[in-house]
Amino acid sequence: MATNILKYRWLKILLIVIGSLAIITVVLALCINSILAPKLSAKLKEAVLKGTDSLYTINYSDLDLNVLQGRAVLYDLTFKADTAVYHQMKKRGTAPGQLYELHVKRLAISGAHAFELYFKKKLNIGRVTLNSPEIAINKYLQKPDTAKKDKRTIYQKLSKSLKLIHVGEILLTDINYKQRDYTGPKAALSQLREMDVKATDLLIDSATQKDTTRFLYCKDVTTQLKNYSSKSADGLYTFKVKTVKLSTQTKKLTVRGVNLQPVDHNVFFQKSKADRFTVRIDSVQFNNFDYITYQKEQSLDVKRVVMANGFFEVYSNYNGKLQTTDRLVTFPHWAIRHAIKAAVNVDTLDLKHFEVNYKQLNKKPMKTGVVIFNNISARLRNLTNNKAALAKNNIATASVTSYFMGKGKLNLSFNFNLNDANYKYNYKGHLGPMDIAAANPATMPLAMVKITSGRVKSLDFNFGSTQKTSTGTVNFLYSDLKVDVLRKDDDKGYSKKSIISVLANSIIIKHDNPDDGKTAPRTAKVVFIRPANFPFFKTVWLSVLNGIKACAGVGEAKEKGKKEDAEKLKEDQEKRLKKAKEKKEDEDKKFKEKMKGKKN
Repeated sequence: MATNILKYRWLKILLIVIGSLAIITVVLALCINSILAPKLSAKLKEAVLKGTDSLYTINYSDLDLNVLQGRAVLYDLTFKADTAVYHQMKKRGTAPGQLYELHVKRLAISGAHAFELYFKKKLNIGRVTLNSPEIAINKYLQKPDTAKKDKRTIYQKLSKSLKLIHVGEILLTDINYKQRDYTGPKAALSQLREMDVKATDLLIDSATQKDTTRFLYCKDVTTQLKNYSSKSADGLYTFKVKTVKLSTQTKKLTVRGVNLQPVDHNVFFQKSKADRFTVRIDSVQFNNFDYITYQKEQSLDVKRVVMANGFFEVYSNYNGKLQTTDRLVTFPHWAIRHAIKAAVNVDTLDLKHFEVNYKQLNKKPMKTGVVIFNNISARLRNLTNNKAALAKNNIATASVTSYFMGKGKLNLSFNFNLNDANYKYNYKGHLGPMDIAAANPATMPLAMVKITSGRVKSLDFNFGSTQKTSTGTVNFLYSDLKVDVLRKDDDKGYSKKSIISVLANSIIIKHDNPDDGKTAPRTAKVVFIRPANFPFFKTVWLSVLNGIKACAGVGEAKEKGKKEDAEKLKEDQEKRLKKAKEKKEDEDKKFKEKMKGKKN
């Protein structure tokens, strides 16, 4: 049947015409590709030269162009600075502070409109893809620019060659990024791998040339870094981050899987006299992160930061030397003012589901005690060293809720004066009901005291402080407090000092506050003078502890006196026991001699 159909003359002619047109189209496409390829290459190189004031050049080994499909592939592409031009700019004082370099084996362009570029001077591209590019940035000291600057925008520089540049999507995957910083005494190298960048809707035309809502002329630039890892110079810490993702459109920076892991404590404390820190945070989210300000000025301006599911541990260095310098540097408001060199302005910092541990080794029994604050939620406000922000509000606040040793609910609030010369601050807190024995993981190894019974009804404190003094009140209500005083036991770990325990419970400790449930409870007024070598949290803790002791009927003088009384009673009892033993031995000796005489 097909043979009969082909006998029709008109159909034969139609097929011949179609076949001829197809051949002509293919031939024309090949001719156009071969003709346009060098012209497009020239246009591209010209655009780069004009857009960068002849500082940068672009080269590639081959261009595979398909005009009909709107596709082009560039091989072995290199974008780098012309060193001769750069040195000339340095002499004129117009050289930039950074130089960029790009190497990529294959750059693919799709959805391109070659005819529109050639005839209308409009570069319109659907997608640009760069796989495994190598990007290098060299940072140099920049002299003050005294020469007359070219204040034209990129569009104004390119407008004679191109009326419009538009790229729907730019993808850079598995980037190898290096930065060399030559601004210091020694060259510093930082390197990132496994980084992806996605830029959408890049548009350079007369309307967008001064559009401040775009970043690098793009509607959005999303950067993602994966599996970053580095080690401290001394090799004692490994720092890892699972992912870092930034979107310039949403102004959201998200960091996941933060992990600061030290080496084993035995190795750490052999090599370092500092305390050992461990940090793990599931996620950190910066909302309304002003990336452009950060990039230009290295300053952090964030509306809200949220840290979720974190663990923070401090292991006190048992080989460390006693600090003799002023530990004012550990005060939070000192750190904000002086330790952070860059400008910082964080409106709100929220912590959710955190745990904080403090560990310390008591060398005498060789036991490690731990104090635990878990299920922490906190909100910190107005963390800033920005002068304009401080003029409006110079008070930073912190509201904290946690559970002490997983049992008692603890509410804390702090206020810090960020520009006071005496570093004023105040704090207050409330601890709810709990069994005091929950503190044994700390008291047994560190104080050699086991709490056998006792219940906290409430603990309330309120202090006003400067860098030198803390003044406040403490109300500590409790009942049925009893303890065992311990000694080291190689077999069992601990054993009870029976006599001292009896004396402690009968003389030193007040078992209840209030004593009989009817009289007014004991309230402590505390004035604590901070020794210069005491850090911030130790100062806060000892101020409260002095109040707790006073509420328990044991001030420093009373405690010393009652300990002396207890020691005296112990000595008297030991003397009585010794005399009784000697008397018994003497009676036994006389009895044996008497019995021996009877036998004779």
